[in-house]
Amino acid sequence: MRVLYTFIFRAAIPFVLLRLWWRGRSQPEYRQRLGERLGKVPERLSRTPLLWVHSVSVGETLAAIPVIAQLAARHPHWQWLVTTSTPTGSERVTEALRPILGGRLLHYYLPYDLPECLTPFLQALRPNMLVIVETELWPNLLHLCKQHNIPSLLANARLSEKSARGYGKLPRLTRSMLADLDRVVAQYDVDAQRFIDLGLPSQRVQASGNIKFDLDIDLGLASEAQVLAHQWRGPKGRKVWLAASTHAGEDEIILDAYNVLVETFADLLLVLVPRHPQRFDSVARLCQERGFRVTRRSEGRAPSARDQILLGDTMGELLRFFGACDMAFVGGSLVPVGGHNMIEPAAWGVPVVCGPFLHNFATVAQLLKAAGGMEIAEDAAALATQLKNWLKNDHERISAGQRGKDVAQENSGALQRLLDEIEGLMPGLED
Repeated sequence: MRVLYTFIFRAAIPFVLLRLWWRGRSQPEYRQRLGERLGKVPERLSRTPLLWVHSVSVGETLAAIPVIAQLAARHPHWQWLVTTSTPTGSERVTEALRPILGGRLLHYYLPYDLPECLTPFLQALRPNMLVIVETELWPNLLHLCKQHNIPSLLANARLSEKSARGYGKLPRLTRSMLADLDRVVAQYDVDAQRFIDLGLPSQRVQASGNIKFDLDIDLGLASEAQVLAHQWRGPKGRKVWLAASTHAGEDEIILDAYNVLVETFADLLLVLVPRHPQRFDSVARLCQERGFRVTRRSEGRAPSARDQILLGDTMGELLRFFGACDMAFVGGSLVPVGGHNMIEPAAWGVPVVCGPFLHNFATVAQLLKAAGGMEIAEDAAALATQLKNWLKNDHERISAGQRGKDVAQENSGALQRLLDEIEGLMPGLED
């Protein structure tokens, strides 16, 4: 079955490249570094242990950062290969990991899942182990790692019911792919069971919790968030609503809800952060077309009392944004994307509201909802109603945030369990 898959993928390459070129119209970075996607990278001359971490895009990269930081401190002689599939993920790797790893970091795009692309990549870099973050599984990648004696581990793995059904439609390919996977460290029992049901031997999987609960909010970050909060609130202490990681189709709903809220809370500041940089300009225009006074974070000035919306058009600042707001909406949830990380606002003690599409964070959402740290709103009216309740009742808003924070603290510890699994599988561990 993998042979047929490879044949189909190979035949589709012209269309894959065309799609890459098309996406490059709005984000030119997609047209750059094509050689890496074809497996053309410089040969690594060093013989020191190399741990390869693949994080497909921004969310997975953010999850990988504490894993890499902890292991890098424990094993200062290791080198690190970090691959991504998107330009935004690539940017986060460079910004977040270069200061930690310095010259120990190698960063490339992941080659296409074809032997002629992957084999020269593996031969040039000779990684000792592959850690894949969350869900990015490729049949040829895992098969060739097995052939080259490179152990592979799927970290912080989640598998929604929908994704499991998709894999189940190709049972032979899925079983052979999972047979090449040495270890799965799943988020929860339900994720682990879905892997087992698809054919992964039960002894190769364990549920350890979600490492995103192990969020380190240090004094420096807390201080930066406090400074932002002071700037945004201004001398009169206006309230701040953060709408984070929004997708196309959500911004209109957010603005509809905001339009209702400012009828009662005229000085409410909306901090609106689109998920993808290529949408920054179009979302800014949308806000202006709706008649709102907009300023942009990239302009480098604090919003004035007259500004209604601050567009978060910078990268790498969202975590401190959560620490500077009074309440948060987390996107990808009013449209069928599956939701984004609502643990971050919860860890700050900020109450969260999301839409109904939360399959990417189903268990996390259940935990927060059951504790009263998160609410679900299906449309603009419900969103405005919930936020209005929190704006009218400071005690309830603060209590909801504390309940979410309690959930985040109670579910920490998965990071250490994952580190132990990686170290147990990494060949040549002696430093």
